Amino acid sequence: LEISSLSDKDILVLRLDLTDRSSHEAATNSVLKHFGRIDVLVNNGGRSQRSLFVDTNLDVYNAIIELNYLGTISLTKYVLNHMIQRRKGKIVTVSSVMGIMGAPLATGYCASKHALQGFFNSLRTELTDYPEISIVNICPGPVQSKIIQNVFTENLAKSIENSGDQSHKMPTDRCARLTLVSTANDLKEAWISDHPYLAVCYLWQYAPTWAWWLMNRMGKRRIQNFKSGV
Repeated sequence: LEISSLSDKDILVLRLDLTDRSSHEAATNSVLKHFGRIDVLVNNGGRSQRSLFVDTNLDVYNAIIELNYLGTISLTKYVLNHMIQRRKGKIVTVSSVMGIMGAPLATGYCASKHALQGFFNSLRTELTDYPEISIVNICPGPVQSKIIQNVFTENLAKSIENSGDQSHKMPTDRCARLTLVSTANDLKEAWISDHPYLAVCYLWQYAPTWAWWLMNRMGKRRIQNFKSGV
């Protein structure tokens, strides 16, 4: 309100729980009642993970998939029904570079992001009769946020003790701006990251054997640091 020409009627904030899928239809209808239409859906809810698979309870994996994947496609389903009726709209999903590659300490998180990539890439092929409905996958690398403080660990009741230094990560406002640019230009997929993480994405895409070798070396050090509390 302070930095734009928007007024109070242009803003509606709804409390939403992605894991409460029974509430998603009502939330969608509330937005439609207020604005009359939905032009863009940005799926940006989720939690990451910091734990080794051998130490992690299976209910953690269930919770990750429930939130990151099933919650996202549930909300998408209700909004997409409206967009199909209008024959127009944009569905933007914040995936991750972890939806492209694999990394230690994040097996469940990577799995959920791979699932999102597969789902939305497949959904795009089902919408060829609706050329004005865009499916945009955003794959950020490390970004300054509170995602580390809220990660899943080896059990649902435990939180992470040391979130580490975040200063080396991409500033949040730059990631948001590049996401908006990608959305405005209807990019099917955008990798938003600084080097060296972006370079690893290219390796994973075009030279996977080298990428596996590199990730094995980096992963060993990452696991050692994790176990020592760094």
